[in-house]
Amino acid sequence: MSLQSKARPNVIVFFTDQQRWDTTGVHGNPLDLTPNFDRMAREGTHVRYSFTCQPVCGPARASLQTGRYATQVGCFRNGIALPQSSRTLAHNFNEAGYQTAYIGKWHLADTDPVPAEQRGGYQYWLGANALEFTSEPYNTVMYDNDNRPVKLPGYRVDAQTDAAIRYIDSHQSNSFFLFISYIEPHFQNHVDDYPPPDGYRERYEGRWIPPDLAALGGTAHQHLGGYYGMVKRLDEALGRLRDALKSLNLTDNTIVLFTSDHACHFKTRNSEYKRSCHESSIRVPTALCGPGFDGGGQVRELVSLVDLPPTLLDAAGLPVPPIMQGRSILPVVRKTATDWPDEVFVQISEAQVGRSVRTHRWKYTVNAPGQNPISDAGSDHYVEESLYDLEHDPHELRNLIGWESHREVCDVMQARLIRRMIEAGESAPRIQPAPLIPSGQRRVSQVELYR
Repeated sequence: MSLQSKARPNVIVFFTDQQRWDTTGVHGNPLDLTPNFDRMAREGTHVRYSFTCQPVCGPARASLQTGRYATQVGCFRNGIALPQSSRTLAHNFNEAGYQTAYIGKWHLADTDPVPAEQRGGYQYWLGANALEFTSEPYNTVMYDNDNRPVKLPGYRVDAQTDAAIRYIDSHQSNSFFLFISYIEPHFQNHVDDYPPPDGYRERYEGRWIPPDLAALGGTAHQHLGGYYGMVKRLDEALGRLRDALKSLNLTDNTIVLFTSDHACHFKTRNSEYKRSCHESSIRVPTALCGPGFDGGGQVRELVSLVDLPPTLLDAAGLPVPPIMQGRSILPVVRKTATDWPDEVFVQISEAQVGRSVRTHRWKYTVNAPGQNPISDAGSDHYVEESLYDLEHDPHELRNLIGWESHREVCDVMQARLIRRMIEAGESAPRIQPAPLIPSGQRRVSQVELYR
């Protein structure tokens, strides 16, 4: 038995940006965009119902690094640097003797290049705070440990993947924790486009459109071809990474987590691409493979992004700090969990000060009118905004809030939401019920509103 096989498992996070769950074959996408992710999900553990806890880049990243909700970390919107007192995954792995590395987009500092004290404790650094501004699809520029600019050849996904494989190849002698944070399939800000590798957009233009986007329009027809092309190249990168692990005999001792920070609604729910309670903003693809997860099957419990940090520590045999607010899914995978929550909780900022709670069937959302979503992390007063019956309306086209026939459901969901807000460290708010719509009075559907 080699020294490597005796060591604690390596851990790799393959982190995409703004990727919808339904870009994957295991979630019904018919375009064969993700054969590598699909195989990983089938052979490892597929988290079928996986959700961000904050559909904005910086706050989602703060939660994934710390295992805490964004309002508790302090990074409730973009542009707030991660407090240097925050305990990250890197700190926990460092203390266990791991080598830790970060490659890619950070979005938790207040400047580029990122100063050493704002890197969350990662030992090896090749990144940029706002990768969408320091690079373009065929001009990848990041900064090394000494904050020197490094230009990497190739399409940006490939450039980052090459760097990750080089790191893995040169760090086989000791257990490592590697976080690879891609910008794709996020849009390129200054051109408001989703630029895939050359030749990839043409493969997917005019092809399959998810039902919510087909109903509501937005920029889906303009952008889906490029978006799908980016997803395809990311999946090819995942395949290359796993091939590298196999060639180095590291597969059996390496945990790989694939997930994303949030999804994308293509300007159908508000004036941009995310920052809403809808599935198209909060539901993401998630799968794990390696020790503890191979053959794990499909997890059908509702899992939040905040649950993934304790999961990784637990799977590596490390203690989970009590300050983490998520919980490891390993007991769920092992079929030993007895008290897994029946809902996930989502905080929303920048577009609104909102809160949402989702069960398998229902989604209930409130909004804080009059609050500034840039300066206000929360509120003591909310009003009901939406209720969706996901069993009968999975694409969230009919808002049932205010319906007299659903008042009891709203009351139950309101109690769930308040409980989850308190558990997340917020104060119990006052929630104002929506104006009552008598039974039999027809409410205009979301589709009709957009006609």
